[in-house]
Amino acid sequence: MAEQQAAPLVVGRVVKPHGVHGEFVVEVRSDSPDRRFVAGTVLGVVRKAGGGGPESSLELVAARWHAGRLLVDAKGISSREAAERLRGALLTVNREELEKLDDPDEFHDYQLEGLAVRQPDGTVLGSVAEVVHTPAGELLGISLEEEQHEALVPFVNDIVVEVSLERGILVIDPPEGLLDRF
Repeated sequence: MAEQQAAPLVVGRVVKPHGVHGEFVVEVRSDSPDRRFVAGTVLGVVRKAGGGGPESSLELVAARWHAGRLLVDAKGISSREAAERLRGALLTVNREELEKLDDPDEFHDYQLEGLAVRQPDGTVLGSVAEVVHTPAGELLGISLEEEQHEALVPFVNDIVVEVSLERGILVIDPPEGLLDRF
């Protein structure tokens, strides 16, 4: 049986065109935008359903921050109409292209997503559904099994007391009320 290739990782989403020369706004979904969005980088493109085109790739010509948004210029996208056709497309990289993390307390989002979430006493709470990046820090979207809802948990040492990729678990010690449904 052939080994299945790991799914590419999403590092951004095209929001909309910017200007008339093909530049477009990207919603960043990467911890390292200054390394990920540089001239010469080739990103995979997964178009939204019915978006008119198969998976492809884009070579970045330039990227710059403007008014808190990332504006990107890519080879072959030279008009507002061409940029408009990218609206909603996901920009991806292969996992093999990610840099190795030297700090044992740092993780790529894909390493955390899917981990079983437990309390210190071993009680299973659910699993990590997503990592949400905010200006104030990262939040873990935890899909809670028994309550059948999702809770956002700050990814800080006081709450996330253990991450074991080898065992596939993340242990949290949440303060009272953090996991309650509102």
